[in-house]
Amino acid sequence: MKIGMIGLGRMGLNMARRLARGGIEVVAYNRTVQKAKDFATEDAPKASSAETLAALVADLPAPRIVWLMLPAGAATDEHIDELLPLLAPGDTIVDGGNTMYRDDLRRHAAAGARGIRYCDAGVSGGIWGLAEGYCIMIGGEPEVVAPIKPALDVLTGPGGNLHTGPIGSGHFTKMVHNGIEYGMMQAYAEGFEILAASQFGDTLDFAAICDLWNHGSVVRSWLLELAQRAFTADPRLESLEAYVDDSGEGRWTVAAAVETAVSAPVITLSLFERFRSRQDNAFQDRVLAALRNQFGGHAVKRRED
Repeated sequence: MKIGMIGLGRMGLNMARRLARGGIEVVAYNRTVQKAKDFATEDAPKASSAETLAALVADLPAPRIVWLMLPAGAATDEHIDELLPLLAPGDTIVDGGNTMYRDDLRRHAAAGARGIRYCDAGVSGGIWGLAEGYCIMIGGEPEVVAPIKPALDVLTGPGGNLHTGPIGSGHFTKMVHNGIEYGMMQAYAEGFEILAASQFGDTLDFAAICDLWNHGSVVRSWLLELAQRAFTADPRLESLEAYVDDSGEGRWTVAAAVETAVSAPVITLSLFERFRSRQDNAFQDRVLAALRNQFGGHAVKRRED
């Protein structure tokens, strides 16, 4: 089996490596050509590189499978627009990026008009996927997904991939997965702040607590293992700024909850807390302080000039 991998970022490169090391032939393309060449050298003989998308397509046997691991939105659209005239009926495009599921419906229609197959793969596993395996949720027609299954099994290991249903369902499932992740991370963050703020905060060993909670506790998880690593390296996380970004899936999950009238307060508030983390001396907090002072005479802290 031979697959074209387009995009060798944090996820794509390690996925290409796992495929090659698992016996799948991979021809890789990256806009920074040297990155693809380095991968080909590192994982030869199963790995090779292409300097253009046309060269990548030419190096694949028909029917071709081309897997994209690119930033959601314009970058993915640009590559698909360039790929479609190069591919032939019966070839398959797999979008493995963090794509908005509605984009899959549009791209599936555009590809189908040319006889080209398309499926969407929501991929979880981050930088640890190379060693631990990925979790992949894939949407598309059964006859499109079936030929990809050997590659999915190499990427994930047993039980780590699932055909979730029709086009868009893979990315939708991954979107909700990430929304849940937001809520879990926020709960851990709040819990450890309560611990840190307590009368015991100066003496508590957070790394040891993470390790303890991963032995038989109902809150045990891989996220706790990662928290333990972070606390071991920096016991009070003093090297970090309190700024938390988001990559889109949390917003889309909240939007889906609104559209379907599903109550999702934990996921929603966890997203809003990420927004809040980016504000230094937030105006809303100054409004709150001013109102408390006005109606109740509560003390306020004045900024020094």
